[in-house]
Amino acid sequence: MRKRIFGVLILLVSVFTYGQDIEIKRVNEKIIIDGQIDEIWSYADSAYDFQQFFPMDTSLAYAQSVAKVLYDDQFIYVLGVMQNPDGDRGYITPSLRRDFFGDANDSFSFLIDAFQDNTNAFIFGINPFGVRREGLISNGGSGRSGFSLDWDNKWRGEARQEDGYWVAEMAIPLKTLRFAEGQTKWNVNFYRVDSEYAERSTWSPISRNFSIINLATMRKMNWDKPTEKPGSNISFIPYVASGISKNFQSGNPSQTNFDAGFDLKYAVTPGLNLDVTVNPDFSQVEVDRQVTNLDRFEIFFPERRQFFLENADLFANYGNQGTRPFFSRRIGVARDETTGQNIQNPIPAGVRLSGKVNDNLRLGFLSMQAGREGDAALPSYNYSVLSLQQKVFARSNVSFLLVNKQTFDDPGSFDPNLYTEWNRTVGVDYNHASADNVWNGKVFYHQSIDEIQPDDAYAMGLEVNYGVPKWSWRLFTQRVGANYNPEVGFVRRRDVQQLANTVRYSFFPEKGGIQRHGPGFDFDMVWNDEFGFLDWDMNILYDINWRSSARFSARLRRQYTFLFNGFDPSGSGGLALPSGTGYHNNLIIASYNSDQRKLVNFRVSTRSGDYFNGTRINLEGSLNIRYQPLGFTSINFAYNRIRLPDPYSDANLFLIGPRFDFTFTKKLFWTTFVQYNTQIENLNINSRLQWRFAPVSDFFLVYTDNYLATNDEGFINIGSSKSRALVFKLTYWLNF
Repeated sequence: MRKRIFGVLILLVSVFTYGQDIEIKRVNEKIIIDGQIDEIWSYADSAYDFQQFFPMDTSLAYAQSVAKVLYDDQFIYVLGVMQNPDGDRGYITPSLRRDFFGDANDSFSFLIDAFQDNTNAFIFGINPFGVRREGLISNGGSGRSGFSLDWDNKWRGEARQEDGYWVAEMAIPLKTLRFAEGQTKWNVNFYRVDSEYAERSTWSPISRNFSIINLATMRKMNWDKPTEKPGSNISFIPYVASGISKNFQSGNPSQTNFDAGFDLKYAVTPGLNLDVTVNPDFSQVEVDRQVTNLDRFEIFFPERRQFFLENADLFANYGNQGTRPFFSRRIGVARDETTGQNIQNPIPAGVRLSGKVNDNLRLGFLSMQAGREGDAALPSYNYSVLSLQQKVFARSNVSFLLVNKQTFDDPGSFDPNLYTEWNRTVGVDYNHASADNVWNGKVFYHQSIDEIQPDDAYAMGLEVNYGVPKWSWRLFTQRVGANYNPEVGFVRRRDVQQLANTVRYSFFPEKGGIQRHGPGFDFDMVWNDEFGFLDWDMNILYDINWRSSARFSARLRRQYTFLFNGFDPSGSGGLALPSGTGYHNNLIIASYNSDQRKLVNFRVSTRSGDYFNGTRINLEGSLNIRYQPLGFTSINFAYNRIRLPDPYSDANLFLIGPRFDFTFTKKLFWTTFVQYNTQIENLNINSRLQWRFAPVSDFFLVYTDNYLATNDEGFINIGSSKSRALVFKLTYWLNF
């Protein structure tokens, strides 16, 4: 009863006090993290009067919350009390797995920008079932790459569901964070997602046309005394792994292997972190989701390996998504130039230094050594990257990048016609973000350098974004030279110039189930001097967002495609359309996401209409069934019906990927992912058992199988196994 009284008093605190910032006070007694409101919390300052962010941003939240903060020598303690105005009810969680994600899941989150640059922050979150998540925010919280939950670290958190409210309690080690000695203020924010009222609310108000993790309008957390050095921060993470595999197609006998290695994390300064890896193993990383590839260009898959993730924006955000001078997935995966196939490339060791040098300067340095591949005659390469980012103005920065790929092997040990001795890329980006986040964008120039330097080996671009509640506008232009060759980068197209523009207008109804809707118009043009227009498209858009979290988007498109190389649009290995031909097409592109709060929800999209010299009917999406809190089952699917005139090939391409995700407890998880792809005639099974036996310490058992699979007259024929592997891995996180 006493705990409940404290909870009610905290919820009513805003009646008696008023303030814009929050003070963090030191305590000397130990705080037990159990989701209960102890008397010590009455000593703490409060963040209250949470503002509604969704569906509207003009009033206080209907479901109010209060947050409190305290600290001692080792931890920052956070308390969140989330009120349910209509009394007791159920809550939504996708599963008991760490790092939950989604706008329809109940949660409470704490954002920390210790260096007050309104650009980078840590995020710690928890839901009513006590499931935790932690992540990194970059680029001021703008854009798809501005938020990552792949970063892991040790901290404690518990939650407790009470009658009419739920409680979250966190203990975040000061050693986990990056900050400077002698600071008196930090930028912070709190936000809450509530499923019952489909409401998202924040302590520091954020305009609804921005992201809820936007860092432009954070409030201050004032320390009662200047911050001190958190002490030495060393984490040692050893692993052992073993497995057995067999390639049935080669006919070779089964192979067994045993590996051991470690990662080391060391805080060189409170803001600068050193990561060392020796013989890293990424066998536990989740398999990439397959796609039906009807594109003429390489597909981009995001980085998921833990070693590359902290401060990843320092390395990964140069250029734009289609023209990156550095792409970390080039390390550890090499191309066998004798066969044209990608092969695994072992990494004996690597080192990474990243973080804040001072309040305005960030540093990123990466050096990794990749081993030889004898069958491919691939030499051993060293990959080194230097990134410097200097803050200018309120939230902008100038960034410099140097990428060096170089082998120190004897030139006679490899074929110089297949592999270069070295390749380098240098570049400068200016990233602009106005203090109020209304204007942001970037300008970049990158130059690749080869042993024999050709002309036109550069990429340059400009992006401008403008956003206010009712209007948004994006202008993007770039030029990529014909000989631009960043071998450790990702470049979809070379020898092109591009101009793209998008403008949208939004209506915000005050009543009814629709939160926002509105039209838009955009175009995208790609050309070069030799052929003129290579591609262009013009689109009339319309978007609808419901208060329930459902979304609909549609566009009517007129497009032109010029083939300067032959291309088989059926994706089935048929006769290629001739080079030098152009095609005008009309099509519709649409998508719908249902209410994610429902136990059964779905996403469906289409891209159908004219297709080169024929037609295409496309349908893809996913069906999700949640059986909380134990997990979910999802089925991803894609169907493409392609009809082309003779003598070109027709095609019916299917991709279906059921996924079964069981979270028996917060420490025991089992995920099975099956992917059947007619385009590559493959059935892939990836089943992963994970036991988190200690904080951020895991045992993995991973089974992978690939079968020959054909689609004959609508029937799936499963043939013999092509390859099979069983791997176990044990990791343990030690803090010193």
